Amino acid sequence: MSEKLPAGAAQETKASKEAKETRTAREAAGPLHAEEAEEAGAAGAATASGSPKAPRSAKKTGTARAAKGAKGRGAAAKAVEPVAPLDWSNPLRDPRDRRLPRIAGPSGLVIFGVTGDLSRRKLMPAVYDLANRGLLPPGFSLVGFARRDWEDQDFAQVVHDAVKEYARTPFREEVWQQLSEGMRFIPGDFDDDQAFEQLHDAVEELDASRGTSGNYAFYLSVPPKFFPKVVQQLKKHGLTDAPDGSWRRAVIEKPFGHDLDSARDLNALVHEVFDPEQVFRIDHYLGKETVQNILALRFANTMYEPIWNRSYVDHVQITMAEDIGIGGRAGYYDGIGAARDVIQNHLLQLMALTAMEEPAAFDARSLLTEKLKVLRAVRLPDDLGEHTVRGQYAGGWQGGAQVPGYLEEEGIDPASTTDTYAAIKLGIDNRRWAGVPFYLRTGKRLGRRVTEIAVVFQRAPHSPFDSTATEELGENAIVIRVQPDEGMTVRFGSKVPGTSMEIRDVSMDFAYGESFTESSPEAYERLILDVLLGDANLFPRHQEVEESWRILDPIEEYWASHDKPAQYASGGWGPREADEMLARDGRSWRRP
Repeated sequence: MSEKLPAGAAQETKASKEAKETRTAREAAGPLHAEEAEEAGAAGAATASGSPKAPRSAKKTGTARAAKGAKGRGAAAKAVEPVAPLDWSNPLRDPRDRRLPRIAGPSGLVIFGVTGDLSRRKLMPAVYDLANRGLLPPGFSLVGFARRDWEDQDFAQVVHDAVKEYARTPFREEVWQQLSEGMRFIPGDFDDDQAFEQLHDAVEELDASRGTSGNYAFYLSVPPKFFPKVVQQLKKHGLTDAPDGSWRRAVIEKPFGHDLDSARDLNALVHEVFDPEQVFRIDHYLGKETVQNILALRFANTMYEPIWNRSYVDHVQITMAEDIGIGGRAGYYDGIGAARDVIQNHLLQLMALTAMEEPAAFDARSLLTEKLKVLRAVRLPDDLGEHTVRGQYAGGWQGGAQVPGYLEEEGIDPASTTDTYAAIKLGIDNRRWAGVPFYLRTGKRLGRRVTEIAVVFQRAPHSPFDSTATEELGENAIVIRVQPDEGMTVRFGSKVPGTSMEIRDVSMDFAYGESFTESSPEAYERLILDVLLGDANLFPRHQEVEESWRILDPIEEYWASHDKPAQYASGGWGPREADEMLARDGRSWRRP
C-alpha cells in the first residue's frame, strides 16, 4: 500500500504544480514584466498558504485611462519597464511539417470605425473565429476607436453580440473570456488629440498586462476621406514608432482613391508614415479559398497549363453579380459606381491571377512581379462606346418582392448618372494572350448572387459529328466559382446513351464542401491572420492599385462625357446593350 502524504504536503505539491503550469502558460503568452512576475509569485504564495487568489481586473475604464494620460507617459514608463521581445520561433517545429497551422505571435489589433457595419459583421467575428481555432496568441488584444461614449465593458458587449450573430465557429465561453480580457475602447474623433493620447496609453498598458510586445496593426475601417487624418494622427502621437524588434502595420480598406491621381497622392501620404511593406490594402476577394485555388489549379497541375493560352482559349468572362440593391449605402455608393467599386479592384485582380505567368515562388514579391506584367500589358478597346457598357437598375420584381429602381432609392439624386452595372472588354498584349478578349462585368439587382471566372475554349477545329445531332453542344469551359458555391466546373461534350451519335454538354463538378471535411474560413479570417504574420501574398501593393486606375480612368472619363446609363430590369442580367456588345464579337454571356 502506498504511503499517504500529509494534507499540508499534498497541498504544497499541488500548489507547486499549479505555479509551474502558470509560469509555462505565461511564457507562451508573452514576455513577463517585473510587475507580472511579482503578481504571479504572490498569487502562488497565496495559493500555497490556502488563501484564495484575488482576481485581477481585466478592464480599465475611460476615466482611469484619462487619469493615466494626465500623469504622463513618462510615469507609466517608470511603473512598468517592458522587456525585449522574445524570439518566437518554435525549435520543435520542422518547416516541412504542414500539419501545424500558422499561429500569430504576440500582437494586438486596433480598429478605427469599430462601430461600422464592416466591423460588426466581418472583422470582430473573424477575430473571434481565429481565437476559437487557436490561431491567435493567448494575450491577443483588440482595441476599438470610435465616436461613442462607451466603456470597455460596453465595447466587449458589442463584440459579444456581433460574435454571437455572425461568427462562423461555435461560441465557446472559455475562448470568449480569454479574448475579452484584452479588449479596450477609446472614445473620440479622429482629430481628438486626447483620444489618441489615450490610445497610446492603452497600447502601453496592454504591452505590460497582455504581453503584446509592441506589435500592433491599425485597421482603418473608415470612409476613405478619413485615411489621411488617421494616419497623420498615428504618426503625431508616436503610435507608428515600434520598439526595437517589434512592428506596426496599417490595414486600409478599399476604395484606395477614386482615380489615378488621388491614388498616387494617398500612396505618397501613407508612405510618409508607414513603409510600403507595412501597408496592407485589403481586397477580401483575394482571401477567398477559391481565388487562391486559381494558382493551385494552374501551377500545381500538368493538365491545364498547356491549354491555358491563346492557342486554345477563345475568351474569358469574369462576373460578379449581386441580387441586392445599394441598401443604406447611398452616401457612399452614389458618385462611386459599380466600375470603381468592383472592377478597379476585385475583377482586375481576378483577371491578373487568371492571366499571369508562373511566379518564381509563392511570395509577395514574386506574385507582384507577375501580376504587374499582366496589368501593364492590358490594352483598352479602340472604340469605348462599342465595347463598354454601363447601366442602372430600374424598378421591378425580384425574389417575390417589388423593389425600387436606383433613382428611386432613398438618398439618391433623381438625375444621378452613377452606374450600378458595368461591363468592359479588355485585351492583354503578350505572347500568351494576344487576341483573347477578357470580358469583365458586375452589377446589382441581377438574377442571383454569384462570382465566377469562366475560361471558354475554342471549338474543335474539325468535327466528324457535324452531320449528326450536335445542336446542344457548346464550347468547352473551365468555370471557377468564387462564391457562393465555392468550387470548379469543367464543361465538355459527351455522347448521349442510345443508338444515334447525339452529343451534348455535360459538367464535371468539384465543390469544396463535398471534397474537404474542413469548411473554408471567411476571407477576413485569412487576411487578418496574414496581417499579424506579416504575410503580404494576398494583398495588392500600391503599384497594382495605380495600374488598375490607369486602366479604368479612360473608361470613366468616356462615360462622364456621354449619355446616361442604360436601364435594366431588376432581377434580370443587365441591359440589352451588354448582350449586344458580345453579340458583335459573335459571343454571348454565360448564364451563371
